[in-house]
Amino acid sequence: MILNSFQQQLNENNPEDFSGLKAVFLNCTLKKSPEQSHTSGLISISQAIMEANGVSVEVIRPVDHQIAFGVYPDMKEHGWDADEWPAIQQKVMDADILVLCTPIWLGEKSSIATMAIERLYGFSGKLNDEGQYAYYGRVGGCLITGNEDGIKHCAMNMLYSLQHLGYTIPPQADAGWIGEAGPGPSYMDKNSGGPENEFTTRNTTFMTWNLMHLAKMLKDKGGIPAYGNQRTMWDAKSDQDSPNPEYRS
Repeated sequence: MILNSFQQQLNENNPEDFSGLKAVFLNCTLKKSPEQSHTSGLISISQAIMEANGVSVEVIRPVDHQIAFGVYPDMKEHGWDADEWPAIQQKVMDADILVLCTPIWLGEKSSIATMAIERLYGFSGKLNDEGQYAYYGRVGGCLITGNEDGIKHCAMNMLYSLQHLGYTIPPQADAGWIGEAGPGPSYMDKNSGGPENEFTTRNTTFMTWNLMHLAKMLKDKGGIPAYGNQRTMWDAKSDQDSPNPEYRS
């Protein structure tokens, strides 16, 4: 059973309607499917809570796809023969919630997580219908696993990256598990203690509910209010006393 009795009770007594929300989890494991990903074990808890409350969830392993390096929306336009990122990017844009998920290697997020953030960044210059940056109105969080230190370090970088792109970050939007400073057991290993860890389970639960609550609030509101943050209005302003480089002759 993935969820404990209290988590199930929260689902059963939920007064909110989260149906209509969509979430994408990017599992930035280095392991191709169907190899076991320890990060997927933590994802499964958050996914189960979301799905029990009507949220449509898709979990994607970027490592299963041919993704080019770069910071443009489609790297096939920049010399690469193949790039499957644009299809993933569309799923991200169709979602209200994005959860970046990674193992820890040498105290850092995985190389796949770095690539995913770089590719997300490549879309950050796009605008929505209100003239705001395209990621406005969406919420983000992160899940981290490993058997060495680095949960908070990785979370700081990942959540900063998401908010810089335009995502809204709710309270306590990160959760993680690390075993004994390694080499030691990973989350899904037998007798690791990971799935039974009260601290990790609680934080994963709080993160998931906070993501759903804030995503619903933003969706009901129609996103972030479009005043004072519209790139289109900034570019059209008549006052160019402090021009950007493109304004200089």
